[in-house]
Amino acid sequence: MTANVSPEEREELKRAIYEKLSPRRRKYIDRIGYEKWDPFEEPKDPIDIRKDKNRMTTQQLIRAFLYTVPRERYNDTYARGAFEACLGMINEDERVLGMFDFARWYVTNMEGQNQNEE
Repeated sequence: MTANVSPEEREELKRAIYEKLSPRRRKYIDRIGYEKWDPFEEPKDPIDIRKDKNRMTTQQLIRAFLYTVPRERYNDTYARGAFEACLGMINEDERVLGMFDFARWYVTNMEGQNQNEE
């Protein structure tokens, strides 16, 4: 919107926007500092639209995963755990990454031992 506007015009627009704000909103702007306030900045991405490295949302990932789960294994607790793991993986939560690494290690190292004992 303000790409082709001179700095003077931009300041006039900013002042006009400030003047039209409610007193409560002005108080907030005054607290952070009028100079720091940028009414023209682009909005940030909502948190629920975060995507993984494959550009899939958490909803897409969890649906794809749960579709592969046999019905007899699926229940609400299972789905909640899978969703928590999905969020943790996308957000790179250290707790979830630790659980994931342990599960991979267990499958690789411990499952083979059980077969050797039989």
